[in-house]
Amino acid sequence: MRRLWSMKWQLMLYFLASSLLTLGVLGFAQLYIPWETVNDTWKLMFGLLTVLIGQAVGFIAARSFQRKVDVLHMAMLQLAQGNLKDRLPVDPMDSFRPVYEAFNKMAGSLEERTHLLQEMGEERAYMERSSVETAVVEERRRLARDLHDTVSQELFAIHMSASSLPKVIGHNPDVAGQLMEQLIQMSHHAQKQMRGLISQLRPIELDGSTLEEALEKWFPEYCRAHELRGSLDVETQQPISETIEHQLFLIIQEGMANIVKHASASRIELKLHDSGRQYVLQLIDDGKGFERSAISSASHGLSTMRERAQKLGGEAEVISGAGTGTTVRVRIPKFTKVAKGDAAE
Repeated sequence: MRRLWSMKWQLMLYFLASSLLTLGVLGFAQLYIPWETVNDTWKLMFGLLTVLIGQAVGFIAARSFQRKVDVLHMAMLQLAQGNLKDRLPVDPMDSFRPVYEAFNKMAGSLEERTHLLQEMGEERAYMERSSVETAVVEERRRLARDLHDTVSQELFAIHMSASSLPKVIGHNPDVAGQLMEQLIQMSHHAQKQMRGLISQLRPIELDGSTLEEALEKWFPEYCRAHELRGSLDVETQQPISETIEHQLFLIIQEGMANIVKHASASRIELKLHDSGRQYVLQLIDDGKGFERSAISSASHGLSTMRERAQKLGGEAEVISGAGTGTTVRVRIPKFTKVAKGDAAE
């Protein structure tokens, strides 16, 4: 059956239909049209009609094959974008059946392997969380506490001293006044920068909250601390596993820190959606952007975000250009947990 309806046989049927139609038209003309009374114009038109019949059959055949190729092409694009669950409908009488079946088999194999990779990544991330990341968190806590107790207080003392200088300096009020104003502004700016540094060093943990709950609390505070106008849009259909939530939160923190450090942005959008087949995270800023050709792949913390996404079988990409802002898009495949008993059945 598969050989009977292969593409070459189907094309031969189309050509056969074209030939039969052409012969039918010629036979009709031979039997019923008196050629002696027909002028050259009508003969030419009849010849064109015969050619058009063949072209029409060829167009129908080409359109049929083109539609099937387009379906395959769209499925391949979806697969390349991380949508691993789509399958092509297979018709037993379709000449594209072997191709569609091969694609479905490849997509199923890729989904299974990516699922296994994600499970292994979750286990590894969980183990790392309980060892390396715990030490990093504790060290950040210590640094944040030391900075707050020493440098931040010293900067505040400088600010207070600079504010009192106008009362003790009187020999050159004009110059002293300008200098004092500069000192006050500089110290205030330094203090604000230090608060931002402390907020970055102090680890933010989920502490039993969902990722959405943690972002609703942390994101506005972070934006206010860095004078950013923020927009938060989080929509998930089902609970996310603890490991994936943790990795996504770390990616968000890394991306936000990069924006504050490099982008010179005034507005940022944070979006996290569950498409049903994958989790899609987007960080969009209106900063100065950059040309990818001028930036190494390891710059701006991109390698860290990419590695965290790859641990879960996902990917991270950056869309940017000079003066056009930057978009960081992370896709993590979503898999439904199946009970062992159900799987065995």
